[in-house]
Amino acid sequence: MRQTKERVLGFGGFFFRAKNPKLLARWYSEILGVDETPPDYKHAYWVQQLGPTVFEPFAHDTEYFGDQKNAFMLNFRVASLARMVAQLQAAGIAIEIDPVEHPNGVFARFQDPEGNPVAIWQPKGNELTLPKFADSETDDD
Repeated sequence: MRQTKERVLGFGGFFFRAKNPKLLARWYSEILGVDETPPDYKHAYWVQQLGPTVFEPFAHDTEYFGDQKNAFMLNFRVASLARMVAQLQAAGIAIEIDPVEHPNGVFARFQDPEGNPVAIWQPKGNELTLPKFADSETDDD
């Protein structure tokens, strides 16, 4: 009898270095709506909407994140790529819209004030109805 493995529930946080952490946290809050972390444990943290999350390591020499110094790229889900792009452009942020409509949705990219790559993604909307990829398909058992 095969025992069910314990699984993580999702991301509990994303932590990274910044030259000016308070300013960058405020930027993410004001520009993208990512709530700043409260100063104590008496207030709620940012709660994301239910939706798909992609967790994918890339090859060390990938060019997908731009500059080789970038070890990660944030990818935020959005309800409307067009409205978010317009909002970012109105804030003076240079943004590159991917002209291809991919099977999983549409994308755009920009950089935060410290040069970290950020993508925004409007999913197709069917992600929660797709069948789960069976873990056993990749197990080496």
